[in-house]
Amino acid sequence: IIAHALYSQIDDHQKYGGVVPEIASRSQLEKIMPVTQATLQKAGLSLADLDAIAVTNRPGLAGSLLVGLSFAKGLAWALNKPIIGINHLEGHLFSCFLQADGSVNKAITFPFIALTASGGHTAFYLVKDFGDYELLAKTIDDAAGELFDKVAKMLGYGYPGGATIEKLARAQEFKDFFAYPRTKKSDK
Repeated sequence: IIAHALYSQIDDHQKYGGVVPEIASRSQLEKIMPVTQATLQKAGLSLADLDAIAVTNRPGLAGSLLVGLSFAKGLAWALNKPIIGINHLEGHLFSCFLQADGSVNKAITFPFIALTASGGHTAFYLVKDFGDYELLAKTIDDAAGELFDKVAKMLGYGYPGGATIEKLARAQEFKDFFAYPRTKKSDK
């Protein structure tokens, strides 16, 4: 990654206590070109310098995927560049290989178990290799991110809830409030 830009929609959704899909996709439609231009400017590149266009094509909110796919397809066609569809959950699964300096973390070896816990997805995967993974288990109702938002709303902390709850938790001195029994390591 040589450059990136971000537009946060927190303010757009805060008064609703969560993401409103229609508002999200309309905002993305307005911001996609300025964010793209800002990223290219930070990288010192132009659209003509790109070798290919990558775009999230699954899973996600239908309207948001439509905005991104339409924009990417338009760019790819106009620039006569190949387009590469990216599964956004694979981004979560394989992000553990990326280090802050852009190098690859070689300490991670296959196979491994991955937990994806984001706003809309909470699942365990057996990751055997790049592009080779198996869903082991997933939530059947709310994802972890949605849960944190709902709990924060009930406690009066507002949206988004995850960051606020994490900050409050980190400020606490550890104490086993419920004195759960601990398992013992087997000698076998």
